[in-house]
Amino acid sequence: MLRVGILQLDVQVGDRKANFSRVNELLSRAFVPSKSPTAIVLPELWDTGYALEKAQALASDEGKETATFLGDLAKKYNTWFIGGSTLAKTSAGIKNRAQVINPRGELIAYYDKVHRFPLMDEDKYLAPGDRDCIFNWEGFESGCVICYDLRFCEWIRCYALKGVKALFISAEWPAARAKHWDILLKARAIENQMYVISCNRCGTTGKDAFDGGSLVVDPWGEVLLDAGNLEGLWFVDIDISKVDQARSTVPVFKDRVPTLYVDITK
Repeated sequence: MLRVGILQLDVQVGDRKANFSRVNELLSRAFVPSKSPTAIVLPELWDTGYALEKAQALASDEGKETATFLGDLAKKYNTWFIGGSTLAKTSAGIKNRAQVINPRGELIAYYDKVHRFPLMDEDKYLAPGDRDCIFNWEGFESGCVICYDLRFCEWIRCYALKGVKALFISAEWPAARAKHWDILLKARAIENQMYVISCNRCGTTGKDAFDGGSLVVDPWGEVLLDAGNLEGLWFVDIDISKVDQARSTVPVFKDRVPTLYVDITK
């Protein structure tokens, strides 16, 4: 049995110090030790929010400032941090980067957001990623994507075809499209017969409202955890063997006809 934690946060835009402090506070207050290996997920750009016009000043080299902070917490609480993205300054430009940190505090993988969301001006300020992020989490293939990526079913299917059994999604998905968020999370879990573990931001920034609604969905589309719309840290156990059960009971991957899907690459 594995355990996942959702740390739903009201992000203070442009104030990394305040967000670091709030994460420390929530963990110290709500972390529950467990014998089960645990992974905690944070929202997209949880440490700075969408202050993209200040991205050059807020981004740290390769996201190291945030990775160091989470690494120290990972060692303190003996937990993984999977997802929760930060602004990373790279040779190709500033990227929206989700980080994967193990309980020893080591950054073992990262994902740079591939699909940039034009309604938040990501295409103006951020460079796109160009690869997936698949890593071993406690013996199982797992993956990361970020927010807008959720709308691209073919991208998520690529993860499933590479053996991913647990997909972690960090987001700042607005309340105006909360219904889409809920439906798409369940759809991605059902169609790919995998766990979908999501963490969305809550709270407001100016006119922008965020409803939280972070979910943990099993391979059959059952919601195991719904974080509601408030800040907090919640945990739930997951049984990865359900993935194999779902995929053998309804053999979607065996019954695919890829020769008819060639137009999807155009």
